[in-house]
Amino acid sequence: MSAKVITLVPVLADDVLAIARKLLPEGYRLEVVSKADLPARMPDVEFLLGMEPGWIDDEVLIGAKKLKLVQLMNVGYDSFNVEGARRARVPVAVNGGANAISVAEHTMMFILALLKRLALLDENVRTGVWRGGALGGLRIHEIWSQTVGIVGMGRIGQELVKRIRPFEPSEIVYYDPIRPSAEREKALGVRYLPFDELLNVSDIVSLHVPLMPETRNMIGARALKLMKRTAVLVNNSRGGLVDEAALADALTNGVIAGAGLDVLSQEPPPKDHPLFEVKNVLLTPHMAGPTWESYPRRFANCFENIVRVANGGEPQWVIPELKELIGAPRAR
Repeated sequence: MSAKVITLVPVLADDVLAIARKLLPEGYRLEVVSKADLPARMPDVEFLLGMEPGWIDDEVLIGAKKLKLVQLMNVGYDSFNVEGARRARVPVAVNGGANAISVAEHTMMFILALLKRLALLDENVRTGVWRGGALGGLRIHEIWSQTVGIVGMGRIGQELVKRIRPFEPSEIVYYDPIRPSAEREKALGVRYLPFDELLNVSDIVSLHVPLMPETRNMIGARALKLMKRTAVLVNNSRGGLVDEAALADALTNGVIAGAGLDVLSQEPPPKDHPLFEVKNVLLTPHMAGPTWESYPRRFANCFENIVRVANGGEPQWVIPELKELIGAPRAR
């Protein structure tokens, strides 16, 4: 029997592809296709695997009659044509939390760097400014005794709870329209608060929600004014969650104390991005998720899901917007 083909897009680095090939299930073959060549190949694709595979037009998805699953290696899916997948009746699945640890660690890095004023202190040492003088009045903070507010208590939010609790914050509060069970809340040691109240009481606010119409610009001028002037904001989810012009203004005028962003609304950002002129913000180029250790988890989860579907099972980790497609036959 011929091997089943998993179509991978876009092309990944050779050492990352080596991990994929090592974990490839028996009886399967990996075919790497560029984004440019993908539309012409789609009629023969059964399983599409990708790290941000990009936009695929409705007609291409509908015309891909053999397509059984779009399996994303990442957790975000705002750049994928979800409505086109709905029209084509093809489920789209995310990575089952394979990057939750890496994103939670990146969040901890930002939180500590912001509270400890790492960027400023590093710059000062390099320019000959040592302790004393203006630095004598610099406020450097601990996580201990602070209130941590987590927006989104999914896999990443829960991994963050595990990592920040040993620092002994006074409380960890969260907001999520889909609340964990009372038992799970108790096990995690977190307390639910409405969104505005969370912003009002938190010293640290970290965003871990998908980008949807309901969450776009959820942190804008109004939300920023609800936060403490000493608070720091971290966004390692999607750039569109934050109104970046409003954030730049808030940071410049002392509305909040600092921010760390791994994601921006336009990637890569324009050279005149307003945050580039702001000192109390830390920026990284959407690298919170793809750690070396995360790749085996990503491929293992993705391959497991593909094999599951190939064997007639229902896919795991289907995005909420397409849950109704689980178990539903596809029109031919």
